[in-house]
Amino acid sequence: MVVTGLSGGGRSTVARALENVGFYVVDNLPQALMLDMAELAVKAGGAARRTAMVLDVRSRAFSTDLAGAIRELKDRGFSPRVVFVDADDEVLIRRFESVRRSHPLQGDGRLADGIAVERGLLEEARDQADVIIDTSHLNVNQLRRRIEELFGAEDARRLRVTVLSFGFKYGLPPDADFVLDARFLPNPYWVPELREHTGREEAVSAYVLGQEGADAFVSSYADLVNATTGGFEREGKRYLTVAVGCTGGKHRSVAITEELADRLRRSGLAANAQHRDLGRE
Repeated sequence: MVVTGLSGGGRSTVARALENVGFYVVDNLPQALMLDMAELAVKAGGAARRTAMVLDVRSRAFSTDLAGAIRELKDRGFSPRVVFVDADDEVLIRRFESVRRSHPLQGDGRLADGIAVERGLLEEARDQADVIIDTSHLNVNQLRRRIEELFGAEDARRLRVTVLSFGFKYGLPPDADFVLDARFLPNPYWVPELREHTGREEAVSAYVLGQEGADAFVSSYADLVNATTGGFEREGKRYLTVAVGCTGGKHRSVAITEELADRLRRSGLAANAQHRDLGRE
């Protein structure tokens, strides 16, 4: 596995989470040594075959062609999974300012200048990524759980589906493969006894799923995901994100997400439910 992404995006958290699920993690590896490391891992066998190479701007001092290094791995017969961590510029700036650090590439300019340079260097690598994780709205524990759920399974060859609830007022999840809009359903926010509760609770879930069209909505998208997973697997895709949105990401999208993930699991898929904006209000 190759882990890269924007400085401040959460690579260190990803590396620790991968260690928790049994990966041998090599941090700050120069790109010129990626092929050597992959070959060493194969020769070592056993647990070393689950090796994650984490690259950042310091390791790119040896080379700026990360995308080319990944292609070389593939040309030599390896099938690297590329994980890219990203975040909004404003979030990255706040993170650097909170720890009073400069960006490795900003030079005499501003933080925003360093981030822009790094985005340009990583654009092609981002396009090659199997998994893009936007950490703008994730805390350390949420990111760790996301990694453990994605890569902790024994059979990593199966397509893994993440059903993610979110609030449209906080922005679309940039890593979503499908985006579902649950705002056609009545909002429990306007029911006084439900307002303070969430879609993970029985009363809110029953209210949302009991509305006209809710069951057909979930069933249709469950059928859609099931109809496409075989093709995705044949094309080599291993991670699918289905984002379900409502206004604030507290009631309707959460209830729909839990129900859709449950139906996908019952159909035999490796699916989990996550809630990006739950608790933000």
